[in-house]
Amino acid sequence: MADASGNKIAKNFYTDVPAKSEGFYLKGLNGYDWGVKDRMTRMFNKKSGHTVMLAFDHGYIMGPTAGLERMDITVTPLVEYADVLMCTRGALRSCIPADSNKPVALRCTTGATLLNELSYECLGVDIQDAVRLNASAMAVQVFCGAQYEHNSLQNLAQAIDNGVRFGLPTLGVTAVGKDMVRDARYLGLATRVCAEIGCQFVKTYYCENFEEVTAGCPVPIVIAGGKKLPENEALELCFNAIRDGAAGVDMGRNIFQAESPCAMIQAVREIVHNGATAAQAFEMYQDLKK
Repeated sequence: MADASGNKIAKNFYTDVPAKSEGFYLKGLNGYDWGVKDRMTRMFNKKSGHTVMLAFDHGYIMGPTAGLERMDITVTPLVEYADVLMCTRGALRSCIPADSNKPVALRCTTGATLLNELSYECLGVDIQDAVRLNASAMAVQVFCGAQYEHNSLQNLAQAIDNGVRFGLPTLGVTAVGKDMVRDARYLGLATRVCAEIGCQFVKTYYCENFEEVTAGCPVPIVIAGGKKLPENEALELCFNAIRDGAAGVDMGRNIFQAESPCAMIQAVREIVHNGATAAQAFEMYQDLKK
């Protein structure tokens, strides 16, 4: 096929791009080998270019979070609607059926709980175990501006080095230090640092002027759902993030703590993959909830 000027256009998994970029396209991945690209394309929908990640890794610092007291009951019905499962290896092995065939972003940092300084973490999963679990990505928390910022950045660099050797992408997860404001300046810094160190995609928070954050990050950004919001507000957050350049969402409490979790994750998918507005998605949520 050709554009209006007669230039050849190659059909792509995610979008139409010039023929010189033959093959799939996802922001920032051109320099990686086949294994990394293969795992990334498992996690991002080939039609929309976006992803809906289901986060239920809260227990590694928070214990039995409300809504996740029984992960086998809460999470299992949601698995079919998620593109990616964001979880710990303990939850994966004990609660997720091996035949679910869902990509996994495996939580690989540990070392602190809510009872202590959260930024004092280490890598707690060996790369060989991540490969053994057939993970599609390793998730590593980064605490820019916190007391142990250095340690967390070192964890990220080590995970990236290990991942590149095995063709396994790394997800940099930006945490917010106690004195840090969730604004475009701080989140722009944190996401850019993760990308510059070498992670293949980043998870961060939505903020005002979020388009500046996504424009300044050379790899895909997925947004965290954060604390529980009313369902209509959570869907508004999702819509705004996708509109402002996010490549997807990684929601946990705003799904599994919703009045109807299965309806909520389907409403989120309607925004992320089908371009629905927040109002349309909320109407869908209410209909499904009935």
